[in-house]
Amino acid sequence: MKILDLINYGTIVLKKSKIISCRLDSELLLSKVLDKNREEILINLDQEICQNYFSTYKELISRRSQNEPVAYILQEKEFWSKNFFVSYDTLIPRPETELMVEKLVKIFDEKKISILDMGTGSGCILISLLSELKKSKGIGIDISKKALKIAKKNLENHKMQNKIKLFNRSFEGEFNEKFDLIVSNPPYIKSQEIQRLAEDIKKYEPIIALDGGKDGLDLIKKVIYKAKDILKDKGMLALEIGNEQFKLVSEILLKNNYKIEHIIKDYKNNIRCIISTLIGKRYD
Repeated sequence: MKILDLINYGTIVLKKSKIISCRLDSELLLSKVLDKNREEILINLDQEICQNYFSTYKELISRRSQNEPVAYILQEKEFWSKNFFVSYDTLIPRPETELMVEKLVKIFDEKKISILDMGTGSGCILISLLSELKKSKGIGIDISKKALKIAKKNLENHKMQNKIKLFNRSFEGEFNEKFDLIVSNPPYIKSQEIQRLAEDIKKYEPIIALDGGKDGLDLIKKVIYKAKDILKDKGMLALEIGNEQFKLVSEILLKNNYKIEHIIKDYKNNIRCIISTLIGKRYD
């Protein structure tokens, strides 16, 4: 059986399961089985493959046909041109989050700052930021010990041990320092909307990283309120939000004496991130 035969087999199976990216996913999964990059298998389509590889490949295709995300099957996801380990305990990094990273790198270019990542998950945001902001250091916190194990693995893989510290704590935890920048991609989906999410999200991604409470704002509010106490004067808060949350979140920010500096839209033109500055006197 040749490489092309396996790709065609996977594509047909996934197409029957209504997987839109059936061809691409087949190629990526075969790359994993053969331990070759995708480009290498595409230029060797006539290469013969032994039966053992086919058996393993069939198992991966079966998992994908049940809507399991490719990132979880491969246990990795590319973000900011880097590979990050992921597991069922971490959200899969999204391309739109790279837009926030890109903007923050431009804002703080060449500056020496301290960063706090609230709900760090896989650590992809903090690691990506500090890979560009060479003079800076950061702290990542998460309530999930299992997620922090993945973050630690990514931290070590990208040689960030001297720039990042990780702590298992909630958003309400105590901090002994203040920060120039706080970033957060908190849970922001309304509880009643979880079951309406796509199968690959609601069935596989961690609910604790998705469910933002009745109005989707529970964790967003906690980040905003806590950031008031631990941001330096005129420090910045970069917050990822859900669809149609901009008005409510901006009102909360303004009431708590933040000045909105930038908004970032995703690839579907939804406002996905708010970057604001904490100014002057604080009030509840």
